[in-house]
Amino acid sequence: MKKFNSLIAAIVLLYGIAAFALYWWRGAINAEKSQEYKVEINRLMAEFTAEGAFYQPDLLGMKWVCAVDYLDISNQEYIHQEILQAFFHSRNGKESFIQPLFAGETLKGFVRFDYITACGGRRWFGVAESVLLFSGMFVLAVLLYIRKNILKPFHRLSDLAFELSKGHLQGELEEGKNRFFGKFVWGIVMLRDSLSTAKAQALKLEKDKKMLLLSLSHDIKIPLSTIQLYAKALKEGVYQTEEQKLYAAAQIAGHAAEIEQFVKEIITTSSEDILAITVEEGEFYLKALMNKVQKVYAPKCRLAMTEFQIGSYADKLLKGDIERAFETLENLLENALKYGDGKRISIDFYMEEYCQIIRVYNTGIPVSAEELPHLFDSFYRGSNVEGKAGNGLGLYIGREIMCKMDGELFAERTENGMRFCMVLQIR
Repeated sequence: MKKFNSLIAAIVLLYGIAAFALYWWRGAINAEKSQEYKVEINRLMAEFTAEGAFYQPDLLGMKWVCAVDYLDISNQEYIHQEILQAFFHSRNGKESFIQPLFAGETLKGFVRFDYITACGGRRWFGVAESVLLFSGMFVLAVLLYIRKNILKPFHRLSDLAFELSKGHLQGELEEGKNRFFGKFVWGIVMLRDSLSTAKAQALKLEKDKKMLLLSLSHDIKIPLSTIQLYAKALKEGVYQTEEQKLYAAAQIAGHAAEIEQFVKEIITTSSEDILAITVEEGEFYLKALMNKVQKVYAPKCRLAMTEFQIGSYADKLLKGDIERAFETLENLLENALKYGDGKRISIDFYMEEYCQIIRVYNTGIPVSAEELPHLFDSFYRGSNVEGKAGNGLGLYIGREIMCKMDGELFAERTENGMRFCMVLQIR
């Protein structure tokens, strides 16, 4: 906002400088021209004085003087008020200069010179000043309008985004009457609601996990203490017969299996909570999906200096959730940027058994044949992830999404890179 205010101040300053320069230029030109028209008047007056009488001069060679009139005062009986007014009255678009004409020491009359020197200049400068004034006012009005109706509301929106980033989710967002940021405001509100919902779910999940752990830890204590008791008895030789020893071992094995079941419940419950993936039933066009990809990843790859290509395709109506399909493609492209060699990423398309295949390829060192079957396991990370952030869930989530859309996601090794294929049902 400060920079924009500085811009407004700079424009006002430049406008003032331009207006002053125009005013000074006008004065300089008029001053220069004023000397030129006086030369013509003085020359004509010298001729009239030499003749001692007025005569109508030839004005074809004159540049500034356009008309010469004479008021004869030798016979004052014929001078009426109307004649005097017509002689001394200013004429539209012209300036005048009146000189007395003497014959010796006798005043014979008055000579009026009409000239256009200042007239043309005044008109031109008047137009220039009007254009400068209205253009300056228009630019200033536009800048003030932008400041009031766009920058100030956006400044408030940026403040809310900053508050959201710090976890303050209770702020209210008021949209201006002009509704310039309608979609953006709607998106911010949806983001705030999503963050609020996610925060509430996270708190509930944390509470449920603690309750689960407390419950299971209590349940595990009984079989664990039993195992410890039988193990101690076996160690100290309490049981003498073989039958007693087998009974103790069976008890240990039974309670160990009980503990194992509790552990499985913990793992299953945790996985279901973390990876609760919902997919909306619907349909979308392939072109709409690829437009989203192009919009996000074309500039991103350009900044990473990675060649990015999207092959030709025929637009088709596909089954599924476009947001979830984009999320899967997003995971594949992020993996390509993160684990590829940064040279090239390409997307191509082909049909197979009434399904649309979207294939994402990146150059680089492929994973080993032994690792390939485990790429879609949850929390699995390959041997090429050293020093790279991640949690091993992207490909797992992608496959879960595709399965819920009656599709599939699989990977292929190539000689110079990796290829991931999304299988989508055609409507």
